Amino acid sequence: MAGLVTSPTPGGPLVVQPLRRRHCAECRSGPLAMLVVESGAPRCLDCADLGHLVFLARGDTALTRRSREESALSAVVVRFNRRKGRYERQGVLVEEAGLARAEERCLADAEARRRRRVRDARRRAVEDVRFTEAFAAEIRRLFPGCPEERARAIASHASLRGSGRVGRSAAGRALSEGAVVSAVAASVRHVDTPYDALLMSGVTRHEARRRISGSVEAVLRGWRVPGMVVEVAQAPG
Repeated sequence: MAGLVTSPTPGGPLVVQPLRRRHCAECRSGPLAMLVVESGAPRCLDCADLGHLVFLARGDTALTRRSREESALSAVVVRFNRRKGRYERQGVLVEEAGLARAEERCLADAEARRRRRVRDARRRAVEDVRFTEAFAAEIRRLFPGCPEERARAIASHASLRGSGRVGRSAAGRALSEGAVVSAVAASVRHVDTPYDALLMSGVTRHEARRRISGSVEAVLRGWRVPGMVVEVAQAPG
């Protein structure tokens, strides 16, 4: 602790967690978990008039800041890191009542954040429903022969928030024709053709797409005609 000054500073007293056994130079108590260096000699917190403070470990920045704001007296606690060759902050000493007030403020903020998250979740849910409906309507406009329930299912799948699917892309959110057609084609590929079975049998993705491309195009052409009933042909082996 040579050269470490722990006398009061504009930021308050500095308290040390010693690495070696230390005893108070005034009351001889010890070994000390925390001490203050005065005139080069260690003092316990009681002798340094800091014994009424409570320790708050580092980690919660908001709680630490507010605890110091709510405390008339506070101190920074440090410990020497031998590997790095420097003193590092471990937490603060604050008044118990100040800590309690700070905790109440943080709890109030946490409740406010919770309520805001609930409101945001509700807003996003409403937005998602509206967007899915708009996406389904665009599918029905481009493919009037597509069954209504199927259009809704495609829109719901493609526009799922956080999915990374085409409906959540910039083009999808703009309801561009390319994005809508891509979503419908993907659905047809997986639902109305043996594409997935081909993949499971070891066929490469590009070859599987080649084999079922005619079936996908047939369904898309049929759905572009209102009231058309489309029979999906099996892909050639």
